Amino acid sequence: MPHLWTARVITPGSQPEPPAGAARPAALLRTEFTARTAVTAARLLVTALGVYELELNGTVVGDHVLAPGWTSYRHRHRYQVFDVTDLVREGRNGWGAQLADGWYRGLLGFNGGTRDIYGADTGLLAELRIEYADGSTETVGTGEHWRCGPSPVVAAGLYEGEEYDARREQAGFSAAGFDDAAWEPVRVLEFDTSVLFLADSPPVRRTGTVAPVAVTTSPAGRTLVDFGQNLVGRLRIRVRGDAGRTVTLRHAEVLEDGELCTRPLRHATATDRYTLRGAPEGEVWEPRFTFHGFRYAELDGWPGEVSPADVTAVVLHSDLRRTGWFECSDPSLNRLHENVRWGMRGNFVDVPTDCPQRDERLGWTGDVQVFAPTAAFLYDVRDLLRSWLRDLAADQGDDPAGVPPVFSPAIPVLAPVPLPPGNPPMAGWCDAAVVVPWVLYERYGDTEVLRAQYPSMRAWVDAVDRLAGPGRIWGEGFQFGDWLDPTAPADDPGRAMTSSSLVATAHFAHSARLLARTAHLLGKADDAGRYHALADSVRDAFRDRFHAGGGRLTEATQTAYALALCFRLLTDDAERAEAGRRLAHLVAERGHRIGTGFLGTPLVCEALTDTGHVDTAYRLLTQRACPSWLYQVDMGATTVWERWDSMLPDGSVNPGEMTSFNHYAFGAVADWMHRTVAGLAPAEPGYRRLLVRPRPGAGLTWARAAHETPYGRAETDWRVEDGELRVDVLVPPRVTALVELPGGEPVPAGPGRHSFRCPFPAATR
Repeated sequence: MPHLWTARVITPGSQPEPPAGAARPAALLRTEFTARTAVTAARLLVTALGVYELELNGTVVGDHVLAPGWTSYRHRHRYQVFDVTDLVREGRNGWGAQLADGWYRGLLGFNGGTRDIYGADTGLLAELRIEYADGSTETVGTGEHWRCGPSPVVAAGLYEGEEYDARREQAGFSAAGFDDAAWEPVRVLEFDTSVLFLADSPPVRRTGTVAPVAVTTSPAGRTLVDFGQNLVGRLRIRVRGDAGRTVTLRHAEVLEDGELCTRPLRHATATDRYTLRGAPEGEVWEPRFTFHGFRYAELDGWPGEVSPADVTAVVLHSDLRRTGWFECSDPSLNRLHENVRWGMRGNFVDVPTDCPQRDERLGWTGDVQVFAPTAAFLYDVRDLLRSWLRDLAADQGDDPAGVPPVFSPAIPVLAPVPLPPGNPPMAGWCDAAVVVPWVLYERYGDTEVLRAQYPSMRAWVDAVDRLAGPGRIWGEGFQFGDWLDPTAPADDPGRAMTSSSLVATAHFAHSARLLARTAHLLGKADDAGRYHALADSVRDAFRDRFHAGGGRLTEATQTAYALALCFRLLTDDAERAEAGRRLAHLVAERGHRIGTGFLGTPLVCEALTDTGHVDTAYRLLTQRACPSWLYQVDMGATTVWERWDSMLPDGSVNPGEMTSFNHYAFGAVADWMHRTVAGLAPAEPGYRRLLVRPRPGAGLTWARAAHETPYGRAETDWRVEDGELRVDVLVPPRVTALVELPGGEPVPAGPGRHSFRCPFPAATR
């Protein structure tokens, strides 16, 4: 049952408004209470309108960062619970918090963004339940008796960065006995606590640190620190200097002409400033209320020479448990896989975002829709994505037609591309409402997520059914479509080789089929029959419009064939074989370079493999010319780029606005690497049965993968030696595997370790 709150939301009584466009300051809040006897237990419930860091008796509570995170606040507002028994003592206690704008009130969105999206005031809601040794209990919480004062955080914004003046620090503000006589009373805000829910996904934490690989001077004489890895987080600095000196830290993902390249950040200034208090022993500082996507940092105003030991990058992301590993004999493919993993880490900052660095960082549905299978292999994303899907469904409920937003949490934006008014239905993006729950079912065996999301899934398919009408074809007008395919001009990222109507109709058929299967699993026989019939009807309409006969499509693009094959819009064996040959020809015709955008890329290698062209898929994967995955690796990428050519071959940055250097969508190919290169895949939902089907190629001599399934660790490890393929398999308890080696019949294997061999020609490239 919901918690019955006795505390009230409090906000600073007054707070000076900065100049227009500037980030706002944080605030300090505090009070004291008396624990009347020995304490046996103490539990703290806390959330904020904004982001908070709370202290008890001078100690920070918990290790969460940017808490309580970002949800669709008007529908679902998260609170956290901490055991603080060790921090509360008999007698007088102090507690307090720092409070900043965060996602709630801070700047969000493109083209200058919007402030105050969820409200004009930040606020803190905290309730402490104390259990005493005598069996009695007491609850203390935020209310009108609290006081507020100025914070050393003089400005803080997610896009803008943080400014901190250490001379304004109020040491001991959260301890008993602090003199707050000069502080002001707080105001109590009216707040509907019915939207509050106990945190149901992992918090953002500091998950690691990265040391600099180089400190250099740019051609313009600026000090640059290179961390060797594009990451998401912020800097921790150790500095000694005179009071009043300000050190400025600017961040960017790439250099251009030897200087920090901030143009891809658009309006995000990504700049932190620290003003020293002049401590003789030196000062250590890390921002609290911002994060950046960067590999490089430019330091200005540093007293003396910067030593690499003075600067550390602190990595932030949702604290997900790692569950998947991949490695092979090709170092470039290993680097690509690490790029995918680092891209995921940087973009799972409470919300599965598209990019972590510029004036965006939104929960784009299309990106996570294509990347969900890869994400579910690499990390345990079940709780995070289930929570995000609840937000998506809540936002979808605001639309009278049942259309999900293209990003969730949904906010008003001034988009960099012209969008239709309102909440436009977008194929491939809105389909996340159906696809992501199905992926969670496939990878975790989770039928409850299907049950919970079923109304959302059905509402979207029904909405498309109305849009398409009896002809079952839709997608005319503006669609994201196969976004950022390699032919898209710098100033027109949506101009693709594949028509939006083909893309949209294919996704309509796919989502209708997945919905029908979901209905069957949930025992909804009437719905299952209805949506299977709908999927058949859309498939037939797709064939009537886009099939030229004999397995050939009217649109000769890699994406068109990949969609038709993977979504089984062509079912006749002969037609599928011809479509596969045609796809392989199109890939070869482009010199085995990629010809797909956001929606075609996750499917093209799969479609080639399913139709007997695994060698072509390997040549596509290992291509080094632009556009390709390994072109990015050869250009020094350490995460996956938004554009195939976000950096041009001459080292200059693509002139288009869409030039993120950390954008995981094209990294969805890692799912194919796990299942086909290493040969480790689920044969039944939740890995109740494994499919071990490695398909060596491209001269690889070995590959291995491991995944922590719901039943335990599964592993594949293959090696080609002396004309023989040896495959070692670890099958978890209570699981069976189907092992299918090249040219052989499937062989069952039970729990435990097994080895299999078959003839295999020497690896050639």
